[in-house]
Amino acid sequence: MNSIAQMSDPAGWISMISSGWSDMGRTEFWIALAKIMWINILLSGDNAVVIAMACRGLPPRQRLWGMVLGAGVAVGLRVIFTGVVASLMLLPYLKIVGGLALFYIAAKLLVPDDPEEDGTEAVEHLWRAVRIVAIADIIMSLDNVIAIAAAAGGNMALVVIGLAISIPLIVAGAALIMSLLDRFPILIWAGAALLGWIVGEVIATDPVSVGFLTASYGAKVAHQVAIGAAIAGAVLVLVVGGVWRRSKAVVESET
Repeated sequence: MNSIAQMSDPAGWISMISSGWSDMGRTEFWIALAKIMWINILLSGDNAVVIAMACRGLPPRQRLWGMVLGAGVAVGLRVIFTGVVASLMLLPYLKIVGGLALFYIAAKLLVPDDPEEDGTEAVEHLWRAVRIVAIADIIMSLDNVIAIAAAAGGNMALVVIGLAISIPLIVAGAALIMSLLDRFPILIWAGAALLGWIVGEVIATDPVSVGFLTASYGAKVAHQVAIGAAIAGAVLVLVVGGVWRRSKAVVESET
């Protein structure tokens, strides 16, 4: 509840974000900054996949904007949520709800967008891609947030600088993945399966799921169920997305 109270207190946000800048002259600051950048690079592969898949349907001139805005939103959200996500995601059922939302996003990414008709629609699609990235990053960012917060040791200056510097690295990763998606469309299905895997993991690691499985069957079984849920999530996303994609193609062929 303290995290929720801090979110509604502007003075608390200003104090949190402005803290730590005086430590920039210390060696420990730069060592921790390097750690945060490396952690974000290692843990942002799934975010790069989401950005690439969400932006692949944009006109070529808008793809760069989509990737930059998507990465910027992802990093900005991570800065904001570092102080609150770790505690909020421990609330019962929240990860289950988030996992279901991510499931919809993953399946929808397999469905081709409608053809662009004018510039206005293209802009709407750009912001829709950014919204997809934002929602997915909120759901998937718990591991990043915990690792980054631990490396920062409460120093928000480290969090802000480290994540800001990592934006071009995420964009570069998304650009590489997008070029591969254009060249090898089958990888779109692999990306959707990856997101489905994350869906299963997120739902299986909700406090309600973990508590029930651990109490009833033990921690080992709970871990095995999490792996099984991840596999089931990947398969289910491919099935639902494939059916959705086929049904849309049928409707378009009849019109």
